[in-house]
Amino acid sequence: MPADESESGTGDSGTGDSGAPGDGRGVLLVLAGTSGAGKGTIGSRLRESDPALNWSVSWTTRARRAGEREGVDYHFVSREEFERLRDESGFLEWFEVYGDLKGTPLRYVVDELAQGHDVMLEIDVQGALAVKRALPEALLVFVQAPSRAEQRRRLESRGSETEESIARRLERAESEERIGAEEFDGVVVNDDVGQATAEVAAILAFRRARGRSPHGDPPHGD
Repeated sequence: MPADESESGTGDSGTGDSGAPGDGRGVLLVLAGTSGAGKGTIGSRLRESDPALNWSVSWTTRARRAGEREGVDYHFVSREEFERLRDESGFLEWFEVYGDLKGTPLRYVVDELAQGHDVMLEIDVQGALAVKRALPEALLVFVQAPSRAEQRRRLESRGSETEESIARRLERAESEERIGAEEFDGVVVNDDVGQATAEVAAILAFRRARGRSPHGDPPHGD
């Protein structure tokens, strides 16, 4: 498959009616965005500030970047391990992009939501759309960089991207931003990471307030 094309799929969750706010199920927050937008930093800050938000760790076959931790940022696995779980319908969503496989293990997400616990996914745009198809009540928030120049600077600062890889990611960003505007529940421009994190937290708080408190109990007054 060409490196700039992606293939995606969804796991068979077997959940049937996936519920809606107020039915006692948890909120599924899906953070996605363009490469270099900083969604990883925002996700990390949300996890630190919100103990009621459970983190679903994705699987990936790509190499670990500097500073990334196994079991915290990703589960770094071989292609064979990934394909085995995929073939067992063990992913809520999975996709291949730039030659790497990434996916969200299904069972953890389904079990946590059923128990009324909130879950956050930090995944790519195509993966977020796959989650939306499988669980239409998921809360999708799109994160984008303030400019192409800043996006390039952030990608270059990783120290792990080739010029060809950066060019592909920048080229892909425009179409991803259109998808974010059309398909996601909210769009946050990450110019200042503190402000961007607060905006995502506010979007999540609004969804929680529609049906229940952060810990699964009906809001006061209902």
